[in-house]
Amino acid sequence: MTIGLWQNWVLPGIWITIQLLVCSAALGAFVAFTVGMARTHRSRLVRFLATAYTEIFRGVSALVLMFWLFFVVPPLMGWQLVPMWAAVLALGLSYGAYGAEIVRGGLGAVAPAQREAAVALSFTPWQRMRLVLLPQAVPEMIPSFCNLLVELLKGTALVSLLGVGDVSFAAYLVRLATQDSAQIYTVVLVIYFVLAFGITRSMKALERKTKANLGVTAR
Repeated sequence: MTIGLWQNWVLPGIWITIQLLVCSAALGAFVAFTVGMARTHRSRLVRFLATAYTEIFRGVSALVLMFWLFFVVPPLMGWQLVPMWAAVLALGLSYGAYGAEIVRGGLGAVAPAQREAAVALSFTPWQRMRLVLLPQAVPEMIPSFCNLLVELLKGTALVSLLGVGDVSFAAYLVRLATQDSAQIYTVVLVIYFVLAFGITRSMKALERKTKANLGVTAR
């Protein structure tokens, strides 16, 4: 593989993959915490709506949702999403549904005595969530979120089917140009591994920091 192919296709592809990961992860985190906390709400209607969202978006294919947002929504709504943002929406909404279950499980794992103590202190529901429940639940969520983030990284490869120039699409172009599949796909495997390794190390450091704030030593 020549320097030109690396500079013109592979490096921009890596940057687009990182952008997709960051934007999709940000949307997914927002959805996960919003829906996950709604799953524990006192209102039956709120819990029902949050559960319906989770079941629907966990049950549909992220790839089909991506195609639906890009090809079906424009005729219905009268406006066109660019492929990048159709991909971000599809990935963020889909992986956010998985993350919502992580949030729900983490909140449910907090000792009931902690909730009772917050009620005894006359905390509002939002104060209980912000000051008592989330600080204790988030450190326990991080390992599961780490796995989900790595899966999201690998899921970004789906966007190549919309023609978005991520690293997997760049690999396809390089293969067409060089007729050498082994070299470019080996390089891409290494790129994904390096990105995933960076995610796992960063999340591990975050887990240690959040647990240290609670006086707990992370293994």
